Amino acid sequence: MLNDPRTTRITGDDTAAVYRRADDVTADTGPADGHRRDAPVPEAYVWSDLTSGNGTRALWLLLLPFMVVNLAHWMRPAARERVRAVRLYGLLVRLAALSLTVLLVAAACEVALDLTAWQCAGTPACASRHSWLGFLSPTASNDGWWSRPGRRLALAALVPTALVGLLWYLSHRTWRAYESQEPLDHVSEPEDGPGHTALSRPGFWYGRRLVARLRAAHTAAGLLTVAAAVGAAAVRQDRAAGGPALLDGLGRLLEASLIAGALATVWVVCRRGRSEHRLDRRLDAHLVHRMPSAALVLLALTLVYAGWERPGWHSDGRLPGDAAFGALALAQGALVVALAVVARLLHRCPQERATAARRGPATAPGTPAAGADAPEGTGVGLRGVSLSRDPGPLAVVLREAAAPREAGPAAAGPPEGARPADPEPPGDDAAGRNVAGPEGSAVAWLERCALHGLGGPAVAMLACALGGVMSGGVAQRVSDWLDGTGTGLDGPPVVLTWQASVIPVLLVVLLVLCGLLGRQTWLLTRAEQAQVLQDYGLEHGDPARTRRIARARAMAALTDRCPLLVAVVSTATLLLGAGAVVGALGTGRTPARAAESAQPFVHGAAQAAQALGSWLIGLGFVLFVTWGRRAYKDASARRTIGILWDVGTFWPRAAHPFAPPCYAERAVPDLTWRVATWTRATGGRLVISGHSQGSVLAAAAAWQLKPSDRKRVALLTYGSPIERLYGRWFPAHFGPAALAALHEDIACWRNLHRLTDPIGGPVRLSGEHRGPQVDRPPLADPLAYGRDAGHPLPAPVLGHSDYQADPAFAEERELLLGRLRSQVPVQRA
Repeated sequence: MLNDPRTTRITGDDTAAVYRRADDVTADTGPADGHRRDAPVPEAYVWSDLTSGNGTRALWLLLLPFMVVNLAHWMRPAARERVRAVRLYGLLVRLAALSLTVLLVAAACEVALDLTAWQCAGTPACASRHSWLGFLSPTASNDGWWSRPGRRLALAALVPTALVGLLWYLSHRTWRAYESQEPLDHVSEPEDGPGHTALSRPGFWYGRRLVARLRAAHTAAGLLTVAAAVGAAAVRQDRAAGGPALLDGLGRLLEASLIAGALATVWVVCRRGRSEHRLDRRLDAHLVHRMPSAALVLLALTLVYAGWERPGWHSDGRLPGDAAFGALALAQGALVVALAVVARLLHRCPQERATAARRGPATAPGTPAAGADAPEGTGVGLRGVSLSRDPGPLAVVLREAAAPREAGPAAAGPPEGARPADPEPPGDDAAGRNVAGPEGSAVAWLERCALHGLGGPAVAMLACALGGVMSGGVAQRVSDWLDGTGTGLDGPPVVLTWQASVIPVLLVVLLVLCGLLGRQTWLLTRAEQAQVLQDYGLEHGDPARTRRIARARAMAALTDRCPLLVAVVSTATLLLGAGAVVGALGTGRTPARAAESAQPFVHGAAQAAQALGSWLIGLGFVLFVTWGRRAYKDASARRTIGILWDVGTFWPRAAHPFAPPCYAERAVPDLTWRVATWTRATGGRLVISGHSQGSVLAAAAAWQLKPSDRKRVALLTYGSPIERLYGRWFPAHFGPAALAALHEDIACWRNLHRLTDPIGGPVRLSGEHRGPQVDRPPLADPLAYGRDAGHPLPAPVLGHSDYQADPAFAEERELLLGRLRSQVPVQRA
């Protein structure tokens, strides 16, 4: 973006930093020579390593369910007047997040304790196939010391304990790197306005205390889960007839201790734990250190208790895990249903008036934007920051010349007939404010919130489903690997087998939905071809070229179908999961065995679903591991994961401490500090421009500024998902009222988008209160339909990339710089 191979780091470190061209390092601090005054000064903020980074980021794939449930926390509807309901919503999401931690650790216990140490090591045929289990097998080791069932379980418990330790380490390491970055402190603004958003609170991007508390609670929950899995079998043995009274008493004391620890963990999770209205620097050190330590001590005592000598104790069947996994599934379903009820109560989704067609006509590259009659300014001290997720420099800072400048005529575009016809923008008054605009005859009231406020519960359901698939996949694959013939072991709990058996049904539903979406896209492509010719002012054109452009527009529109996809998948998952739990607990047998007495067709379908589900879940697990290994070695694959993480890790870890870290807790303070310190030192003004996810960071940084500093900032966003994705899925923070308030607070805001962009879209603010409307009519993509003097070769369809290649970008940037009535900055000595 700097368009210069010679760059110098101005401030920052190897993770994220601000760069300038070598010739511009002292542009605003050195002597005011003519060169520095006559040209803009680019400056880049590089943050791509925050989401891609080194090979250890591949481990983040293990945290995918945690990231998804953390997203559900921020998807609540906007309802400022119901404080208790808002807190209840957050509480339910945190409890669902806690259940995912327990589920993951329980799956590790199922693999290590039940399948390996209990079933395989206790079965002579299985132990003989896996010689590394020989010292645990009573037959192979001649009743060796480690062959006792309790000692086998105690030794195998080191595996899930190590997993909990790894999760704690990753969370603690990223906590020190991300959550401990202190934002710019400022006074919390009044929250009585309708457009207030929590993103402007001083402590929003400072989750140090909350993440530390949740990390302690989840670590303790994981260790207690391991202790319960080890101790349950020993307690059951001691309660049998003729068991030792001392061990029976110790077992009851152990159960009481585990219950007390579980209640304490739930109590910590239920507490809010921090305040966003100030920088909460407290840490609750006694809780952060003592709670995991107490759980670890209790686990150690449980291992000693389980390893005690018990003559006549032999391992047969399964460990008591069916009830535990069934209870977890029921609890998660109940939490999701309760979350949906609270979300509906909170739902206050604003409605907007829109024409039947979402888009307007494409604009020619040289078409002036609304508000082109903006007042001129001297331009001295004007700077702008531009953010982009793409690799390389991600920000640009501009400083105008000292002489007054008038916006010149737009560059000549392609010949008539080779470019889109000029749009008919809404009318502007003398001040550049949008006062009216032509609307189509078909007008509808459209709800912009995803799923009528149920986006959070739907995503929470998907997180639980991901956790179930990962847990069942690991257990099923390990079971198939240990049991070569498929007859020697009882296998994983019946609940996991039932859950795997409903996957083929879910895939059928997905295939049907994808087929319907594909047909709609095909029909839209056909309908869009006439519009493409009309937009470019042509009566006839190249059919292949027209079809390619129409297909790009139709494919980009699939993003707006995401709520339908999420709704269908989450609803089907909830219903099929409930059926699986009922079938497992009701029959106590696998689907194939439960259907033995049914009709041959039903029995065959149950067998096919069980076999296919086991194969599919195993294939998914193999693909998951393969992708993680490739991401560990391949930087490009790791960058792909980083792009996926851009949205998922933008939000603070308010629900799950083991989720991937929030990069915005580093990026937003970086930008806020840079903008605030520069404006105060120079007295200048800023044009902050952002592409894609960078536009969201730009808005978040603007919200964190003091009101006086915010008045010095103008925004130029392009390819921005700030309304299309964030406004719909996170209405409490990026809803229309919050975006309108931001538009009021800053100097000016303009947004560029294309119909072929699957990510970016309009912001949908009319500019009734301040300045011109935010959205420029959709940019032409491609810039020219055919070959001409300006485009001797066919122009590509750019979609989400290369917005700066469009002349409209430079035009809008110049107009924003001209609108800012800047003063000559005070030079520093």
